[in-house]
Amino acid sequence: MENKNVPKIKVTKNGPYLIPDGIPISEQTIITDAEGTPVDWRRGTEYPPRTCALCRCGQSKTKPFCDGTHSKVGFDGTETASPEEYIDNPKHINGPALELTDIEELCASARFCHRAGGIWNLVPKSDDPEAKRIAVEEACDCPSGRLVVKDKEANKIIEASLEKSIGLIEDPAMGVSGPIWVRGGIPVESADGKTYRVRNRVTLCRCGKSANKPFCDSSHYPEAEEVEQVHKE
Repeated sequence: MENKNVPKIKVTKNGPYLIPDGIPISEQTIITDAEGTPVDWRRGTEYPPRTCALCRCGQSKTKPFCDGTHSKVGFDGTETASPEEYIDNPKHINGPALELTDIEELCASARFCHRAGGIWNLVPKSDDPEAKRIAVEEACDCPSGRLVVKDKEANKIIEASLEKSIGLIEDPAMGVSGPIWVRGGIPVESADGKTYRVRNRVTLCRCGKSANKPFCDSSHYPEAEEVEQVHKE
């Protein structure tokens, strides 16, 4: 039975995300190596927890907060993610030590999965301890939850321990601001009152362009299809 007292992020009709008091918000910047491959996250500006509204149309002059611009520009924030059927139909890659679950529709193009040849090549080699370690790191660094690995010997999903918090992704290597990173299993409620599937990590669109609203689909990149190159054997 759903707990009515759990704080939720509320998606408003053609408007911002309403954030309840008590949820920390901070910038989370993608750090890259000399080749431009993401290798780490760096926490930046922190905003005191408070009830607030975060921009969803991508055009606010007071980002990350809403300034009412959505009503002036006629922002169409119609939610198209329901009923999230893609979550029930992921791709699977079985390796000797790890199993990878890949829900490509959730991709936010953070690109941590490209390191060391890519997670799709590392999982089939996961009997190698180093390949296994890197694959686990890459999956846990995926902000959208597209990539999840399971330790086959322990029969256990490996998830990063994330406090209930919100990250505002910045990607200076690509020259863009990324999505809103919702962490620690915070429920997200649609404008019509439906609660989306609660997951440890999800990414919400804040450019206003996603075709999978309210979730990010990498549309914040001018050439999203070229940015996300899936490497597979």
